Amino acid sequence: MALQASGTPYVHREIVLRDKPRAMLDVSLKGTVPVLVLPGGTVIDESIDIMHWGLAQHDPENWLARHDEALVAEFDGPFKHHLDRYKYAERYDVDPFVHCAAGLAILADLGARLTRRKYLGGTERGFTDVAIFPFVRQFAAVDADWFGEHASPSLRDWLWRLVTSALFERAMVRFPTWVQDQDGADEDLMPTSASR
Repeated sequence: MALQASGTPYVHREIVLRDKPRAMLDVSLKGTVPVLVLPGGTVIDESIDIMHWGLAQHDPENWLARHDEALVAEFDGPFKHHLDRYKYAERYDVDPFVHCAAGLAILADLGARLTRRKYLGGTERGFTDVAIFPFVRQFAAVDADWFGEHASPSLRDWLWRLVTSALFERAMVRFPTWVQDQDGADEDLMPTSASR
């Protein structure tokens, strides 16, 4: 979403994580997405770092001014820990309800912040909103009915505004799966207008 908002052109390659192409693993051994390879060969393979890089190129909505590093770290750390164990309880051999409750406690604080304003940085979305909203979206998707009953109205409204934004819709456009060793015909440039 940050690359879209910045208007930075990029080549999007859709991959299947269970069948990672060698070209992806050659540039980032982590084997996770997203991965951004810059024209000079520099690799950025952390979402937050990609956001920072894109917005450093151009920040038309002034997202970087609305960046709460501590809140982003809480969601990328403790909240993600609980999200993974709630979402993949069998993989971790844990009680999902313990981690659901811990995640909901963190979300309660977020909901309280959002009772005072439309977005975390005020009346407009900013870096913090877009950095943490994927975690909240994943948490909500584990059991949407349960989330709808237990999350605060302010949190649900915030999530709804982000999920239904034109920016999110553009960022979520599905592309055909990229197949390694094709010629350049598969390199579709993502549209990057910064409209809402």
